[in-house]
Amino acid sequence: MTKTILNDFTMIILLFLGLFLSIKFLFFQITKVGFIFKNTVGTLLKKDKKNIQGISSFQAVTTALAGTMGVGNIAGVATAIVAGGPGAVFWMWISAFLGMATKYAEIFLAVKYRNTDKTGNFAAGPMYYIKNKLKINWLAVVFSVLCVFASFGIGNMAQVKSVTSAINHVFSINEVISGIIVAGIVIMIIFGGVKRISQITEMVIPFISVIYICFSVVFLYINRNFICQTFSLIINSALGLDKAVSGIMGYSVSGAVKLGLSRGVFTNEAGLGSAPIVHGAANTKSPAHQGVWGVFEVFLDTIVVCTVTALVILTANHGMLWQSGLDGSVLTSAAFKSIFNQTGERFISLSIIFFAIPSMLGWCYYGESALKFLINKEKAINIYRFIFCCCIAISPIIDTKSIWTISDILNSLMALPNIIAIFLLRNLIYAPTERKKT
Repeated sequence: MTKTILNDFTMIILLFLGLFLSIKFLFFQITKVGFIFKNTVGTLLKKDKKNIQGISSFQAVTTALAGTMGVGNIAGVATAIVAGGPGAVFWMWISAFLGMATKYAEIFLAVKYRNTDKTGNFAAGPMYYIKNKLKINWLAVVFSVLCVFASFGIGNMAQVKSVTSAINHVFSINEVISGIIVAGIVIMIIFGGVKRISQITEMVIPFISVIYICFSVVFLYINRNFICQTFSLIINSALGLDKAVSGIMGYSVSGAVKLGLSRGVFTNEAGLGSAPIVHGAANTKSPAHQGVWGVFEVFLDTIVVCTVTALVILTANHGMLWQSGLDGSVLTSAAFKSIFNQTGERFISLSIIFFAIPSMLGWCYYGESALKFLINKEKAINIYRFIFCCCIAISPIIDTKSIWTISDILNSLMALPNIIAIFLLRNLIYAPTERKKT
């Protein structure tokens, strides 16, 4: 009960913050869409200068995407549809649209008020703009402590449970053994720091995202006759116009709104305060230009990947599979299996593995960055990394429900200091195409 009230409260204020910032920036998500794409995907073909300090803007966004594009994009969407009906997808889009403004704002602040550590690397995130500009040290400490603990939940144990299950399905390896294998892979990467993590995510995230989208597009082409009616079902269900679905399945508009908005908010992590930690490490001088990468991040995560997952589920078996009683990754897997047979089922298992392991890497970096703010000692960071990997190894034997309950509570608490900071610093954030005011 307490978890539900806390999650609902956090979701509501995140949405109001997104709406407030969208109005402040004159809904730049629409009016400046050309500028956003020109300064994100439009820069990918340009030859990067050698990075001496920090990581590239693209590496920052792929590392941030590693933290967001995980199990939620495959299993979370299915759960939202089963629990809230097809209308939940529409409200997921609304949360993403508003979340773009919030993500832009927090990344803007992270770049503007970051520090440079003793090794010459950037140190950034909500804890730094809370401390450096707001001068509220205790709030920065609270955020950092919650971020450290949250990294063991959403970024570790919650991901591992899905990965070990997927490995067991594809390779028939015991989940405990696969947990140890995953821990070994992660430990070899994370001791290389943010540059090694970003190099891995720069290769893996674009690759698996393109493959996942291509598989989904082929699926939807085969089921193209059901796409128009599926979009109609989503919109009508969201607005309560589809009386047949609402009556037979027991869905309500309020249920669709709640499931869609909450799933969207916690899928793209806009306002949570995690992504600014890595975006602030980017080798850029412009807070606004790095901020639009955050807008693109939300667009790709929720508007593109979550939408194609939803369409695959809702068009499978002539639009009937989503009412079969299946849920989570099992439902998504069954949808792909309906067209691609066993290949589709195994593809989803492999996708979960390739999405979830980079997610662990991204969250490990978030956790150690927060710990570095609290205790700037290499020994403490190495101990954290070791404990992080130990949690990966033991996660298969821990109850899944308990993991998700703890993760949801920590995520909600972690977001609150960041929301307060963004609102108090709102007048220092300027829109993407504005020149800095002197």
